[in-house]
Amino acid sequence: MKSPQEVNADPAYKQALTELLYQLADDDFVLAFRGSEWLGLAPHIEEDVAFSSINQDTMGHAAMYYQLLEDLGEGKADDLAHGRKAFERKNAILLEEVNGPGHYLKEPYYDWAFAVVRHYFYAQAKKVKIDSLKNSSYEPLAQAAVKINMELYYHLLHWKTWFTQLASAKGEAPERMKKAVVKVCQDFAGVLTLGPKADEIAGFHLIEDENQLKQRWVNEMEKVFSPSGLQLPEVEMVRGDGRNGIHTTDLDTALETLSEVYRQDPAASW
Repeated sequence: MKSPQEVNADPAYKQALTELLYQLADDDFVLAFRGSEWLGLAPHIEEDVAFSSINQDTMGHAAMYYQLLEDLGEGKADDLAHGRKAFERKNAILLEEVNGPGHYLKEPYYDWAFAVVRHYFYAQAKKVKIDSLKNSSYEPLAQAAVKINMELYYHLLHWKTWFTQLASAKGEAPERMKKAVVKVCQDFAGVLTLGPKADEIAGFHLIEDENQLKQRWVNEMEKVFSPSGLQLPEVEMVRGDGRNGIHTTDLDTALETLSEVYRQDPAASW
C-alpha cells in the first residue's frame, strides 16, 4: 500500500488516484443533495427521518473523499466541494438529475419510485466499490472504505426493503417501479464506469476494473429482481460523460443552491 508521501513521488499514480477520488466524492455529494430535497416530502415522517440520516451519512462520505484530496494537495476540502464549476465535476449524470418536475419549495411533483430505484441501484453499486476499495493500494482510501462500509450496510438494507415492497405491492406501484427501472438503467453505466482513466485506475490496483465491478453489481441485483417479477435491463458500459465533465443544467442549479452559503465567504470554514 502507498502512503500520501509515496503518491507524490509517482505522478501517474497520483493522477489516477485523484481522478478516482473526485468521482467518488462528487457522486456522493450531488446525490446526497438530491436526497435532501425529499425532506418534508417523503411518504411518511419515519421515512423523512431515515432518509435525512442517509443523506447526512452520504454527505459525510463525500467529505472524507474531499479530505483525502486535500491531503494530496488538491486544495481545501471545502473549496473542492463547493467552489468547483460544473465542468470540473466528475459525478455521474444520473445522480444530478432532478427528483421530478417543480421546485422543492414550490409545487414539487417528485417521483418516489424514481428515488427508490436510483438510490437502491446506487447503494448497491457503492457497496461493490467499497468492498473493492477496502483492498485499495492507497492505504488512506482503504481505511476510509472500512469506515464507510459500516454505515453503507444500513443504507443498502433501507433501499432494498423499499424496492422489494413496492415491486411486489398491489395497485400502481409495480408499474411505476418498472418505468423507474428502465429510466435509471438508461444512464446507470455512468455510475459504474471509472471514466477516461479507467485502465490506469485499475492498473494501479486502486479498485477493481469497471467490468468486474459491473458484473458483481449485476449478480447482486439479479438476486432481488428474480423473485420481484421485474426484469433488470442490460446496462451497456460506456465512458460516461459525467466523468468527462459534461453535465446537464440540473447540476448547475444544484451547485448554485449547494454553494449559496459558501459563496458569501469562501475563506470561512464551513
